[in-house]
Amino acid sequence: MKKKIIIIVIITLVLISMIIGGIFFYNKWRIANAKILVELNDNLQVEVYSESKLSDFIKSINGKIQDDFTINTEKVGKKPINFKYINDDNIEVSYSFEIEVVDTKAPYIFSSSSLSVTKGYSGNLAEELFCGDNYDDVPVCEITGTYNANVPGTYPLTFTGKDSSGNVSTTNFNLIVKEKSSTTASSTYQNFSDIVAKHKTENTKIGLDVSKWQGDINFQQVKDAGVEFVFIRIGTQKGIGGEYVIDPKFEQNIKGFQSVGIPVGVYFYTYANSNKASLADAKWVIENLKPYKIELPVVFDWENWSFYQEFDKSFYNLTQMANTFLSTIEKAGYKAMLYSSKNYLENVWFETNYPVWLAHYTEKTTYQGKYDVWQLCSNGRVPGIKGNVDINVMYN
Repeated sequence: MKKKIIIIVIITLVLISMIIGGIFFYNKWRIANAKILVELNDNLQVEVYSESKLSDFIKSINGKIQDDFTINTEKVGKKPINFKYINDDNIEVSYSFEIEVVDTKAPYIFSSSSLSVTKGYSGNLAEELFCGDNYDDVPVCEITGTYNANVPGTYPLTFTGKDSSGNVSTTNFNLIVKEKSSTTASSTYQNFSDIVAKHKTENTKIGLDVSKWQGDINFQQVKDAGVEFVFIRIGTQKGIGGEYVIDPKFEQNIKGFQSVGIPVGVYFYTYANSNKASLADAKWVIENLKPYKIELPVVFDWENWSFYQEFDKSFYNLTQMANTFLSTIEKAGYKAMLYSSKNYLENVWFETNYPVWLAHYTEKTTYQGKYDVWQLCSNGRVPGIKGNVDINVMYN
C-alpha cells in the first residue's frame, strides 16, 4: 500500500512538472511568435531640446504602449529608442528603433546695420559683436572684409556665425571709424508723474529699481511721489569668477524703503559662467537676505551681452544656469524672477517656468511673451532721487 502511494505521488509530480513545463514552453513560443505590428512615422528626426514623447514617432501599433515616456533630446546625433507594449493578444512585446536628434537653428549674431568705434581701436572686433548659438557653446564667429581702425571712415564688412551642425548666419554691416570726441549726457528725461498718468490702472503698480548709482535717497519724498514698489540691487561680482560685492547702498536702501512702507524686491547683477557659479550666487544672495523680509521677487540679472563670447555658453546652457539660480532662490522660500531685455528674451533665452521682468525702453512694448514687470525707461525722474532712475510697471 505504501509503495503504491509513493508511485502515485511520483506520477502526480511528473504530471505537474510536465504541465508547468508545457505552460512555460507554450508561453515562450507564444511570446516568440507574438504579432509585432509597429508602423513608424516617415520623419524620425527631432529638433534638439524639443519636447518629444515616444508616441510622437509611431503612426500605428497593434496594442497599447505601457509607458509613453519623454525622450531626452539634449544631444545631437542618432538615438536608439527601446520600449515595451501590450499587443492585441495581451502579450508584452519589445520594440526598438532609432531617431536622429538634429540642430537646424543657425547661430544668432549681431544684426545692426552699423557699428561705430573710435579711431585707434585695437580690440578683436569679432569678439565684441554678439554671436551665440542655441546648442554650441563655442560657435565659429568671424568677420570678413578689411578696415583700418586708424583711418576714420565707413567700411562694409560681413559677420558670420557657424555652428557644428553646419548652420550659418550672415549679416552685412558698416563699421564706422570715428574721431575721438567728448560726449555730453542727454538732458532728456521722463517724469514719474507722467508715467503714472499714462500707465497707472487698478491692475498696475508703478515703481523703481535702484542701486548705488542713485546715491542717497529721500525715501519719504519717493513715497509721497506715489512710488508703489522698488527693486534694490543687493550686489554683484568683480567680473567673471570675481569676489562678491554687496551694493554699498543696499542696507540703507532696503531699510529706508521698508521704513516708509514701500514693498521691495532685490536683484543680483551676475557674471556667472556655470551652474556651479550661479548656485554660489544664489547662496550668497540668500545669506545676505537673512536679516530682511521682502515681499517681491529675487531677480537673476545677467546682462553680459557685450562680451558674451567670453562665457562659452550655448543659449540652452545659459538658461540652465539661470534656472539653477532661480530654483535655489525659490527653494529658500523667496519668489524668483528673470530679468532681461526684449531682444534677448526673444532670441536667446529658452523658456523658463519663472516670471519675467522685461526691459524695453519704448512708449509701448511689442514683446509678445509673458511678463510681470516692464522696465520702460532708464531716464526717469522722481522727487527724492537726484538724477535718473529706472521706472517700471508691475501688473497684478
